[in-house]
Amino acid sequence: MLGMGLLAVLEKDVMSHYMIFGKNDCPHTKKAREDFLRQNKSFVYVNVDSDPQGLEKLLEYTDGKYIVPVIDVDEGNAEIGYTGD
Repeated sequence: MLGMGLLAVLEKDVMSHYMIFGKNDCPHTKKAREDFLRQNKSFVYVNVDSDPQGLEKLLEYTDGKYIVPVIDVDEGNAEIGYTGD
C-alpha cells in the first residue's frame, strides 16, 4: 500500500479489514499492528503522518484530537487508542 492515499485504499474491498490509523513512531500503533498480525486479523494500516486524508479521517473519529492509534472496527465504529487489553 506504499504511496497509496486513503481514498485509493477505500476504493478496494476493505470491508473485511480493520483499519488502523496511526504513526510509525507510536509504540501503541506498533503494538496494535503486531497484535493484529499475531492474531491473523486482516487490517489496512494508514500512516497519518504521510496520508492527509487518513489524518482527516482520524480527526473525525477523535473529534479533532490527535490521538493514535484509532482502529476502525466496524464501518464507523472506532476504538480510540490501544493497550492490547
